[in-house]
Amino acid sequence: EEIAKHKGPPVFTQEERYKMVQAIKWVDEIAPGAPYVTTLETLDKYSCDFCVHGDDITLTIDGKDTYEEVKTAGRYRECKRTQGVSTTDLVGRMLLMTKAHHSNIDEDLDYRKHTDNFGKGPKGHSPWTGVSQFLQTSQKIIQFASGKEPQPGDTIIYVAGAFDLFHVGHVDFLEKVHQLAEKPYIIAGLHFDQEVNRYKGKNYPIMNIHERTLSVLACRYVSEVVIGAPYAVTADLLDHFRVTLVCHGMTEVVPDKDGSDPYEEPKQRGIFQLVDSGSNLTTDLIVQRIIKNRLEFEARNQKKEAKELAVLEAMRRLEEKH
Repeated sequence: EEIAKHKGPPVFTQEERYKMVQAIKWVDEIAPGAPYVTTLETLDKYSCDFCVHGDDITLTIDGKDTYEEVKTAGRYRECKRTQGVSTTDLVGRMLLMTKAHHSNIDEDLDYRKHTDNFGKGPKGHSPWTGVSQFLQTSQKIIQFASGKEPQPGDTIIYVAGAFDLFHVGHVDFLEKVHQLAEKPYIIAGLHFDQEVNRYKGKNYPIMNIHERTLSVLACRYVSEVVIGAPYAVTADLLDHFRVTLVCHGMTEVVPDKDGSDPYEEPKQRGIFQLVDSGSNLTTDLIVQRIIKNRLEFEARNQKKEAKELAVLEAMRRLEEKH
């Protein structure tokens, strides 16, 4: 209700969001039903020293700074936001059925047109809501990587897929896989964009390989990621990582280019296992939810943009006075 009131319709249900955030490896505890405007009362209730937010502006429905109270009390810290990563942009990619957002395809006019509609209001361009390119660096990957090697006695489990729009369905699956062993070491193989597009079609993947890599690495159940894993799980791959178990969810397995089963090798070795996540959420379903709310989202983005631009204008006027 809080999100709907201040921002527009949430894509995920409350339960889905709680579960998702809880699965991020840097999160120790979640505060359910937190108010949209962070109060000192909330910080004290959960024994928090301070509140942290990105360096973009968040405003209430009536245009006030959401973090005013904690800032005044000196209990606010700020992180720099990652350029090119925003819900707004992802929503735009879902609504637009082109593949221009894949890492290897030049921006086409369609995509440029969409960024214009989506990230800009009538009077200019807000630096927060606008769309920009996410630039992957090795430093960023190191920040996300666990850096842990498999230890003696670990069960090395390999899973592969697109892991697109990393969501609760993926988390449920990885959690189930994690429960299969006492000391699991899960390696997730991520297919390149072109490969995913071959078996998923349309404008999939919505997130490019760099974005998918970090999303999967942020999950507490994953120890390592293979960036651009081969579609067929080969003997080489299994031997190289000393894999003891290969798991796949209940989603359809599309045959390889030559019509063969990509899991043939692990099946022959008797180390293949199907795992039912118990979740029916898929990337397709998320896209459907977005399309359903398309008009609400477009209105939401234009309103958000207008509010941000008004604040920028006020800040500029203040500076001119000084």
